[in-house]
Amino acid sequence: MSITFINLVYILAALLFALGIKMLSSPDTARKGNFISALGMLIAIIVTLLYSGLDYKWIIVGGVAGAIIGTLAAKLVKMTQMPEMVALFNGFGGIASLLVGWSEFHMYVQPTSAAPSTVSLITIFLAVLIGGITFSGSLVAWGKLAEILNSKPWLFPGQKIINALLFAGILAAGALLVINPVGNYPVFIGIVVVSIILGVLSVVPIGGADMPVVIALLNSYSGLAACAAGFVIDNNLLIVAGALVGASGIILTNIMCKAMNRSLANVLFSGFGATTRSSKKVEGEVKPISVDDAYLILEAAGSVVIVPGYGMAVAQAQHVVRELGELLEANGTEVSYAVHPVAGRMPGHMNVLLAEANVPYEQLVEPQDVNPKMELIDVAIVIGANDVVNPDARDDNNSPLYGMPIIEVDRAKTTFVLKRSMAAGFAGVDNPLFFGTNTRMLFGDAKASITGLVSEFKG
Repeated sequence: MSITFINLVYILAALLFALGIKMLSSPDTARKGNFISALGMLIAIIVTLLYSGLDYKWIIVGGVAGAIIGTLAAKLVKMTQMPEMVALFNGFGGIASLLVGWSEFHMYVQPTSAAPSTVSLITIFLAVLIGGITFSGSLVAWGKLAEILNSKPWLFPGQKIINALLFAGILAAGALLVINPVGNYPVFIGIVVVSIILGVLSVVPIGGADMPVVIALLNSYSGLAACAAGFVIDNNLLIVAGALVGASGIILTNIMCKAMNRSLANVLFSGFGATTRSSKKVEGEVKPISVDDAYLILEAAGSVVIVPGYGMAVAQAQHVVRELGELLEANGTEVSYAVHPVAGRMPGHMNVLLAEANVPYEQLVEPQDVNPKMELIDVAIVIGANDVVNPDARDDNNSPLYGMPIIEVDRAKTTFVLKRSMAAGFAGVDNPLFFGTNTRMLFGDAKASITGLVSEFKG
């Protein structure tokens, strides 16, 4: 099998990757796009193994083990746990790139090995550095999302200075390694250790409510680490695949930053999401509403906007939400779903849930599209969302959320908020929306409440 044939197959696989990513932009073609991308990777793996002449015994064992783990993850992991799983996937990609770089460095420093080129050593250093940061940073993100770790920002005096010194030190160690790799194995181990420490210190200052941006950024890091690993082992397809993941992750990170009114520089240089500002204590009168009374208002509504949030994911209410939407439409009501880019715990979380429930993609609207006509909306139904509808983000410059664009449901004629309690959202910030004059709190499990409304409509 010639190298020319291998490269032609790699080009075909890269085209399949690009086509698959393009098809992921629409729910109608996303599943097919995922399959096409996976097919491209399968073709590339088979051809690479045939060309390399490797011992298939351990490759088959690894492939079977990975298939079993992947199948179990797909079947057993709940939709509410998807952000945690994505964080772990990012981490696994990072550690894989780190180990590839380590393996190549170990081979180069053997007495019988030829002297490595400067480019090879630079790419090894980058694969280890980015891979280590991605691995440990993703584990911290997973811990915060799973609420195993405290989701609040963790700060200590001189944190940014320490991070800067560690980063400068690791760059100096990398330069030393590139100049003279022989006999500097302890320096390499130091780079591995410090990169893992940097990953931890980069994510711990970030609050749990800002995790969607962090996940997108770590996804980009995992792609860049894979790209560097591709240069290490001189594999063109790994370079292309890593570059695609890295670029798409950066684009998504930028979208998330704009949605939260944050700068990308704050994400890249840590301290992101950490703030010393504190919002005022919210007080007022809560006005609960029953399912029966909520039905009467909805039955007479001409327009309804549904705002999904993490609470909908927890209650697994997306299917009954879609059913309620269909019943409202049958009753002559105009229905739309306002989805905030950072609603949930990862990018696109709500979009995935609504697509799973077969909510028409055309009915999904973004905040900037629905906010100008919010005062004309008869009823806004907030299902478990909290921070993305908090008016303090618009009105209170002392709020930690201040400046973040929100879905302005407080300006609708009537707002229903479906929650189990008056507890604050993931950012830990009280929400004055709950005490608004036009707000009615429908307490209880979101799925049970929506099911009750559906039953009333079916009457």
